[in-house]
Amino acid sequence: MFGFLWGTSTGAFNIEGAWAEDGKGESIWDQFGHEGHVYMNQTTDVACDSYHKTSYDVYLLRGLHPQLYKFSISWPRIFPAGTNETIGFKGVDYYNQLIDRLLEANIEPMVTLFHWDLPQALQVLGGWQNDSIIDAFANYADFCFATFGDRVKFWVTFHEPWVISYAGYGTGEHPPGITDPGIASYKVAHTILKAHAKVWHLYNDRYRSQQQGRVGLVLNSDWAEPQTPANSEDVNASERYLQFMLGWFAHPVFVNGDYPDILKAQIQEVNQQCSTTVAQLPVFTEEEKTWVKGTADFFGLSHYTSHLVSAVTNGTCTPGYESIGNFSLHVDPSWPKTASSSIHVVPWGLRRLLKFVSQEYTGTKIPIYIAGNGMPTEAVGDLINDTLRVDYFRRYINEALKGIYSATSTLITWHLYNETYRAKQGGLISITINSDWAEPRNPHKQEDFDAARQYLQVGKKLVTAL
Repeated sequence: MFGFLWGTSTGAFNIEGAWAEDGKGESIWDQFGHEGHVYMNQTTDVACDSYHKTSYDVYLLRGLHPQLYKFSISWPRIFPAGTNETIGFKGVDYYNQLIDRLLEANIEPMVTLFHWDLPQALQVLGGWQNDSIIDAFANYADFCFATFGDRVKFWVTFHEPWVISYAGYGTGEHPPGITDPGIASYKVAHTILKAHAKVWHLYNDRYRSQQQGRVGLVLNSDWAEPQTPANSEDVNASERYLQFMLGWFAHPVFVNGDYPDILKAQIQEVNQQCSTTVAQLPVFTEEEKTWVKGTADFFGLSHYTSHLVSAVTNGTCTPGYESIGNFSLHVDPSWPKTASSSIHVVPWGLRRLLKFVSQEYTGTKIPIYIAGNGMPTEAVGDLINDTLRVDYFRRYINEALKGIYSATSTLITWHLYNETYRAKQGGLISITINSDWAEPRNPHKQEDFDAARQYLQVGKKLVTAL
């Protein structure tokens, strides 16, 4: 069995704005932006102003003819202080209205519970490094299931936990800005996996029989190609890269409730070679392994680029991502560049990644949803005739189509992001954030649909082929 669902996706803090309206609490991204840690000192105070423009957002979506729309609920908009002691009822009204209007437009809502915007009140208590957040997240999820679950049939617990763990607690480029890749990032990942499992079991035990929904998570991963395929050390290094990035989260959930043997062995080897503990991977109890294993009804996947990977001959004892994993990342100079130095256009990497996911984690029984893909571009030049992005989507969607035909997945959903504020433009609808976009929008006077319609035509041709 194979199929294709056509969809788009966003994240609450990227698009909603209204950062302190109607009782919404502060998120870690609000504080991070206000402290000047974001690209060009931008904030999401207004962003795309979607909080005030539900009807127009759904109008734009209808023009793209998606079957599904993935969006996230802002935890601090629902629970301003992170707990149910205070409830943001106007925020609840906003999400109710959005869900209802999507369904009226025959668009299925897929709701993400956590897309990075943790309530600042919980970060003060330690955030994802504090195990008490597991119960707080479960209580928040319980409220969302009870409030919206009669209409929502697709739930994502966490969007890209690798980004949360490593960018937030390893490199510090995301909030809360902690730079501790050897200890904190692994602790955070461990907490997130247990929180995800608790929420999956909550839905399974209390809501599934009546609501008949699905619960999963979205994992991001690059593809890793050996720099020298004939070199066994490079082949092993590329495997380590995939296990450090994707297997870190996928293996516990989809295989056996525990971290990959490659990940555990590599961290143990690095610590033995160094005089200090470079990395500390938490340990699941046998009971926790049973609890975590199998806690996903689908495999959500985000993918943006690929790398050539080689082994490192003279490793260091610094707690960095590459030094712990004993691999080095490279790019083929022939790969087209984007506005981000870390993202190159490598369409065949998606197909190989889909095959890897199917073989390692899903088989033919668990559907794969592509929940994030796209290329960043500079906010200059011709935003209407966006031929670079159209070509990018055409090539990547074609590789996804090959993945379906080769039976690497049973179901693929294609999601494409609106503009984020963190750096370069990467979505379908061009928006000047935090500006006059807050004024009434007139689609006849702007380029909203032009590039998006080209993208739609690409998708129609490929979906029709199925």
